[in-house]
Amino acid sequence: MAKAKIYIVDDEEDILDLVDYVLSKEGYEVIKLRTGEEILRRVKSEIPDLILLDLMLPGVDGLDVCKVLKHTADTSGIPVIMLTAKGEEADIVTGLELGADDYIPKPFSTKILLARVKAVLRRRHQKQTDSMEIIRIHDLMIHPGRREVLVNDKPINLTYTEFSLLYFLAQRPGWVFTRYQIVDALRGEDYPVTERSVDVQVVGLRKKLGEAGKYIETVRGVGYRFREVL
Repeated sequence: MAKAKIYIVDDEEDILDLVDYVLSKEGYEVIKLRTGEEILRRVKSEIPDLILLDLMLPGVDGLDVCKVLKHTADTSGIPVIMLTAKGEEADIVTGLELGADDYIPKPFSTKILLARVKAVLRRRHQKQTDSMEIIRIHDLMIHPGRREVLVNDKPINLTYTEFSLLYFLAQRPGWVFTRYQIVDALRGEDYPVTERSVDVQVVGLRKKLGEAGKYIETVRGVGYRFREVL
């Protein structure tokens, strides 16, 4: 993990230099980039282990960059930590719904920066070592490597979060998970969560799955589980 390659994308030179100094001291390989266009070109030739992405970029902004990354097969699995000075909740929520893994508001403590980076890289490593077998249950097929879901052999277009939620539940059919456990698995510990945020994702997921949405069962007063047998 100490040799991970990290791209930092920010148009502020002092931020670039600070992050480069802090992460390089920890043994990470850091590449400094200044625009959204630059990072989108760079990932076509070299995939990093993590991207630190400022939202306030000239030209193509951070949210648009995140959207492109998470909707492109080759780059959808790259962890993204958003850097924001705006402090606007709507932008943070949008970025997280697009698939960003975490966010750090500016100005930030270098200790917090390191802790967040290590936590995201640790979760990425764990996901890579987890089973990536295709899940087939009746008319539903989930392909984690391709991030693809088929119902009756027809592809279902899911967001990054919807896919992650479905795959998490389907890996352990019959197990009941609280909303907090679901968010902890998808986003990491200490991530702020409300019951409604999970419920909204489940409603949208069921709607897209159609008849296959019946496999996701609400357990009243607890949370959700994936039913293998109906």
